[in-house]
Amino acid sequence: MGSHEVAYIMWLLDRFLKKIITEGVLEVEGPEGESYEYGEPHEDYGPVRLKIADKATANRISRNPALGAGEAFMDGTLTIENDDIFGLLALIAYNMRWDYENTTRVGLWKSQRLLSKIQQVNDSVRSRKNVAHHYDLNDRLYDLFLDADRQYSCAYFTDSDNSLEQAQQDKMAHIAAKLDLKPEHQVLDIGCGWGGLSLYIHKVSGARVKGITLSEEQLKVARERAEAAGVADKVSFELIDYRHVQETFDRVVSVGMFEHVGRPNFQAYFDAIRDRLKPDGVALVHTIARADGPGVTDPWTQKYIFPGGYAPALSEILPHVEKAWLWATDIEILRLHYGHTLVHWYKRCEAKRAEIEALYDERFYRMWMFYLAAAANAFFHDGHMNAQIQLTRKRDVLPLTRDYIAEVERKYRKT
Repeated sequence: MGSHEVAYIMWLLDRFLKKIITEGVLEVEGPEGESYEYGEPHEDYGPVRLKIADKATANRISRNPALGAGEAFMDGTLTIENDDIFGLLALIAYNMRWDYENTTRVGLWKSQRLLSKIQQVNDSVRSRKNVAHHYDLNDRLYDLFLDADRQYSCAYFTDSDNSLEQAQQDKMAHIAAKLDLKPEHQVLDIGCGWGGLSLYIHKVSGARVKGITLSEEQLKVARERAEAAGVADKVSFELIDYRHVQETFDRVVSVGMFEHVGRPNFQAYFDAIRDRLKPDGVALVHTIARADGPGVTDPWTQKYIFPGGYAPALSEILPHVEKAWLWATDIEILRLHYGHTLVHWYKRCEAKRAEIEALYDERFYRMWMFYLAAAANAFFHDGHMNAQIQLTRKRDVLPLTRDYIAEVERKYRKT
């Protein structure tokens, strides 16, 4: 690659960054030692200083910023002063924030929409492979940054200063309260993770719970936890796709799983919830969602973290709820909770860098930190949020007002 080509590539990148970075300072050192500066000082964002190691790195970032920058950081050819990937992504995300009606960010994903639809054809076989890609990682990795109960989903912060452990317990109390549980109930937990919510539901209500997962590692741990707690006869776990469950239940709960269903399967998912619910049943779906309408999973996350994953807009969810003949009896939007959750995870991983690199290597550590930082900033600045959608088959199976939720939640927190 000649000097003229390098100059052209850096010109493209310079033009791109000038358009994006206006608030907060970004300083860039190019592959030939040249210096660039973007933006104006901001009290909360920047200055961030980065170096592009070589011509090839500049080329792949200029051609595909979303994928190229992530891969370059993983490879160590894009370096940041103090290794502050969170600061870099926060600066970029703030300047491209959805609240600001920024159109540049929208244009970046347009070319990915068709590919995203292909990637989300999650039949039973592909779903299991996609789950294994992320959730069958070494258990010790998750122990390094999750709370003691291994809740790997958005926590619920009644106070932003609460500990991660408190916020995760409060999340389970909040969800369980919305299910309006009774001791005689049979509950289906779709995407049960390591079994924490299933065990919690039985603990606070006495209900029997069946948790299902496609992760063999999670299944093993969940069963061990039920045995250790002496409740394996009341809380069971199976390796099975939600589409293959045959029994009916009084309650169905699904936390952090709908993001992996894929748009082509939305109707099958809500039809399955309807078919699994008894006539007086109640379901609660907790999912990442979008405030900014239908979109696309960014190419880096799709490739390295959640293949087949997609966080939908409510406008994409509710038509399928309607077609499944389900009542959306309560919808709550959690705007910043997952951002706070991810910051806790990021800081814990940062403190455990040596242990993570010993489990895998430095490239994996960089990949993982890029993932957590990017995800957190999507909730702080982009259109990402969480939605809790309560569903029923009949309109009159729950109390007339939602006051019961807070009352039961307070009781569960004391359990």
